[in-house]
Amino acid sequence: MSGQVLLEISGSCAAVTLSHPGKFNAMSRAMWRELRAAFEAIQQRRKVHCVRVRGDSGHFCAGGDIAEYADFRFGQASLRDFHENDVWGGLQAMLDCDVPIVAQIEGNCMGAGVEIASCCDLRLAAGSARFGAPIGKLGFPMAPREAALVMRAVGELTAREMLLSAAVLDAAEMKQRGFLNQVLAADALDAAVQERIHRIQQLAPQAARLNKASFRALAHVPPAQAAINLIATAYDYADSGEHREGISAFIEKRPPAFRP
Repeated sequence: MSGQVLLEISGSCAAVTLSHPGKFNAMSRAMWRELRAAFEAIQQRRKVHCVRVRGDSGHFCAGGDIAEYADFRFGQASLRDFHENDVWGGLQAMLDCDVPIVAQIEGNCMGAGVEIASCCDLRLAAGSARFGAPIGKLGFPMAPREAALVMRAVGELTAREMLLSAAVLDAAEMKQRGFLNQVLAADALDAAVQERIHRIQQLAPQAARLNKASFRALAHVPPAQAAINLIATAYDYADSGEHREGISAFIEKRPPAFRP
């Protein structure tokens, strides 16, 4: 099973749930496409005033589904298509959404999970949540537009720490660094998210939509444009030995052996 992104709309609230049993909700290619479809559908529903994004079974999202990677990551064209169409298509649909998005974060929030959380307007987490993007262990970098998104959300220093030293940070640290609005005990998280949603539902939906349009317009254009400029050469590493070794070692459940 390649996992799924579930969309449920109840009244003026939509719930988007990342579900990939046994893989801590790691994102498959199909799930990225479903994420895009879910948020495009939400954008068309004028009666939806708030979106909750969460993961299934006590985790937010552990990253990408590495078991799929050998199918497309070792060719430049297929690798670029994955990141620029599948992944960025899902993230862009979230960024384009005019409805306030609340992230409910538990357990693992790694790589793709950090990217998805970065697209949310408010982020609440359980104290046990863990954040990082240790893809250096897999032999590949974060794609340019995804890196620009994460750097803007977590801060440049934290992005460098996650990507260059494979740092994994706890919820308290991420709140201190400005990524999280609130950190709560696991048994209090759901009620706190519900309270935030209720508060948003009491406000003018048109004002929220206009505010989100303003936030998009005020976003830093130069870093985003720089990321786009990097796309031309960003996937040259597709057939490299480090890339293949990182993926193979994970699948074979052994430490990677990167050669200088």
